[in-house]
Amino acid sequence: MNDRVLILPLTIPLITRLPNDHPIKLLRQGHGICTNSRVAYSLNKVTKNIIFGDGRMTTKTETLAKFSSELKFEDIPSEIVERTKDCIIDTIAACTFGSELPWSKMMISHAMTTSGSGNVSIFGPEGYKVQPAMAALANGLLSHSFELDSLRMPSAGMHAGASIVPCAFGMGQELAASGKDVITAFTAGIEVLTRIAQSSNHSSEDIGFHNPGINGGFGGGMAAGYLMGHTPEQMTNTLGIAGSLCSGLLEFAMSGTGGMVKRLHLGRAAESGILAATLARDGFTGPNTVLEGKFGWMNVFCRGAVEEKLTEELGRRWDAERIVFKRFSCHITSHTPVQGILDMKAKYGFSGDNVAKILLEGDKKCGTHHDIPEPADVMLGQYSNNFCIALALFKDPRDPRNFNQESIEDPKIREVCRNVEIRELPEADKFEYALGSRLTVTLKDGRTLKHDAPSFKGLPIDPLDRASLWEKFSKLCYRLGEKEAERLFEQLCNLDDIEDISKLDVTGKV
Repeated sequence: MNDRVLILPLTIPLITRLPNDHPIKLLRQGHGICTNSRVAYSLNKVTKNIIFGDGRMTTKTETLAKFSSELKFEDIPSEIVERTKDCIIDTIAACTFGSELPWSKMMISHAMTTSGSGNVSIFGPEGYKVQPAMAALANGLLSHSFELDSLRMPSAGMHAGASIVPCAFGMGQELAASGKDVITAFTAGIEVLTRIAQSSNHSSEDIGFHNPGINGGFGGGMAAGYLMGHTPEQMTNTLGIAGSLCSGLLEFAMSGTGGMVKRLHLGRAAESGILAATLARDGFTGPNTVLEGKFGWMNVFCRGAVEEKLTEELGRRWDAERIVFKRFSCHITSHTPVQGILDMKAKYGFSGDNVAKILLEGDKKCGTHHDIPEPADVMLGQYSNNFCIALALFKDPRDPRNFNQESIEDPKIREVCRNVEIRELPEADKFEYALGSRLTVTLKDGRTLKHDAPSFKGLPIDPLDRASLWEKFSKLCYRLGEKEAERLFEQLCNLDDIEDISKLDVTGKV
């Protein structure tokens, strides 16, 4: 094998994390050459690209891998650190609430039976611990088990909390990592995941794939790989392996049956991240063009993908600041209309019994994917704009326990469901926030009321503060008891001060 020359930037954060006998460790500041029997490494003060001896520039996949491997806690702005902690807090709360649901119990039983004992927590008061990959599978599903987990705006079709937190926190427990390391791992994951998701140009779901199922493993893999101390080459292999583990079909939304499988997509994504990083650690390889290659992710799972978005403003734009936190236990497209219904009820004083029909005008996706007037089960109800609007007329949508089969079968709610018409909002009337909506409510007394709902609290333009986050956390973690919930919330707020997260009790188990 011919020697290669690898030209690297002057400052290489990963040096401190490499073995002492690694060739890069032998280099000095400035421009120098170190050779061994296989590789020649060179530091260059000018270039920011990696160039191989055969004249080949790095692929976009390799650029993302290198960024993730070299990221340091000190590189991350303080406001991004706080936002990351918020996402971890929010995800653990979603898992804790989700742990009592029927489909979650099935997955927990599977994880316990398949894995046996381990060091990584399945979130919830039961205090179960299993091996990292099984914990990621369970916690990914739990995170997404009731439409409570975070996502990103402008929309990119990804769920950072459910995809990355099970990998970052789980591998952190396994390796007794510090809170700062977990935060850095999450940040590496979200910066890569967001750019991959954005590159799809919102096309994957048009051809039948469920976005977070096919992109989440990349982010989880970067988080897990970071905590394992992966080199850029190992990170590249992690991405290469994760690309062949992508899965998740949208048929659950079309068939009217089988809604539980949607929850599984995020579990498999998180599990894939751990699996890919673990195999890469052991020398398993994957293609270094897995994202942009002829038969790579962008060309197989997308139509009209934009390759430049893969590395757009990498290291300059921090996507954690664009995380969106949900207050309602339903699909994100329902959040502005549900908020609008609450605002209209407060302003005009009507109730669900007074409503004859409703016109919702919103994003195109509301009509193509979420116009479900007769949802068969809770998952499809949460996915249905019609149902979520109807439920908000009769019950408090801020309490996730109201999204239940009893509500699905409630004759008053079902009647309103059937009388919700959904149209795409005319281009000239669209809001700055893409999922803003307009409601026209016709009452049985003949009155017609109109209301614009351009946004909701939880968006980057109106973020949840810690008080609002605690309100959500306390509702979702009610099974822990108030004292334990307060204790856990406070410790997670100070995650960057924790030296060993394996010693943090995330279950509240007595």
